[in-house]
Amino acid sequence: MKSYTTCAVLLLTAVLCIIPVLGQETGTNPLSPGLIKYLGGTPQITAYVAGTNDFYPGQDATITVVIRNSGTVATMDTNQGTLPQTDVPTTAKLVTVGLSSDGAPINITTGPQELGDIPSPGITRASFSATITTDANVGSYTLPLTVQYSYLSNSLANQPTSDEVLSVYTPVNITIPLTVMIQPVVHVSVLDAQASGLTVGTEGYVNLTIQNTGYQDGTQATVKILQHGNSAIIPTDDSVYIGDFPQNGIVTCLYRVSVSNDAQQQTYPIDVEVTYTNSDGNTVTSAIDTVGIPVAGKLTFAVISPPALVTQGSDTVVNITYQNTGAITAHEAEARLRVYDPFSSPDTLAYLGDIPAGGTVTAQYAISAAKNAALGTYSLNTEVRYRDELDNSKTSDIFTAQVTITQRPSTPLLVQVLEIAAVIALIAGAGYCAFAMRKKH
Repeated sequence: MKSYTTCAVLLLTAVLCIIPVLGQETGTNPLSPGLIKYLGGTPQITAYVAGTNDFYPGQDATITVVIRNSGTVATMDTNQGTLPQTDVPTTAKLVTVGLSSDGAPINITTGPQELGDIPSPGITRASFSATITTDANVGSYTLPLTVQYSYLSNSLANQPTSDEVLSVYTPVNITIPLTVMIQPVVHVSVLDAQASGLTVGTEGYVNLTIQNTGYQDGTQATVKILQHGNSAIIPTDDSVYIGDFPQNGIVTCLYRVSVSNDAQQQTYPIDVEVTYTNSDGNTVTSAIDTVGIPVAGKLTFAVISPPALVTQGSDTVVNITYQNTGAITAHEAEARLRVYDPFSSPDTLAYLGDIPAGGTVTAQYAISAAKNAALGTYSLNTEVRYRDELDNSKTSDIFTAQVTITQRPSTPLLVQVLEIAAVIALIAGAGYCAFAMRKKH
């Protein structure tokens, strides 16, 4: 029994000896049986632009920044019991970074970013979307990167073992300058844009005059036009090769485009860019310049002549005058008149030829009206088929021509008597001839 009591006392003594060591969680040194105390240190934050820092006027860019923490901490080994230390003093806590232009011709569209904690040594990245202004001058620019964080500014070096640890965090706000370069490029400026034959639902031409307002000469250059988003103007021929495109050089380019059927009478945008070879022998595409192109409404026609007159039971050649109420010339126009009972016509087509905007042409149709046709004015549907600027066949919307049926004039009594007498005379003459022939035989 005495031996059991002795063992229990020894076991309890061993446990009580281990408890102070278990409380020392500041850090362990694999080379020492003791624990580590942090005597001091601070984060050391630096930053630089990852990859290239060369950008071009008009470019949409992503500026990626590397943030590095290279702070060092002083430590010591101790066998004395201490309370655990929550953070390392070289850790940058709750890091926030923001990039601004500070007057540089760069629009930063991404706001400040929260990056969390950065231990030492440690690296993290932050990306910022930016647009280089189209009129940016060539040169070197400095972008300030603001970095905000806090760190543990007191250590446990002089804190005795106690029930509480006082942790003091100091906020830091620093600015790190980042250098970017704006390189020379060809820059496109549209000086003039002319539309020819552009109406809703047709094809036509766009004639552009553009200038290289950049700081570099381009060679083997091609000027391209692109559909701007869902614009109603769609390029058919989108590229014109111009060869050399020197600084301040001016060229004129003609493009074939179409206009969608659901467009309206208004101005629609197109995008213009130049692909060229720069002084380093690299193929480069310039920033886009957007220009508005006017589109006229769908080509329309109207009948401007008074109602044509047709007499009951008679054949009549009527004149119907058409006017081009659109904004472009209708080439090789042909009109069709649609007749229905009580009308009839052997030919409902009439060739009109070229009708300029606002021009008029008179068509002739042979129309018959039934003898028993009701008197009054009728609306007959008509339409015009024509060719647009690029020889595409188009048909106008249906519109109407007015035709009035008039009463057949009554025959006067004297005329009726004479007509009867003439008929009797013809019958008598025919009878006499027949009688004479029989008598002769």
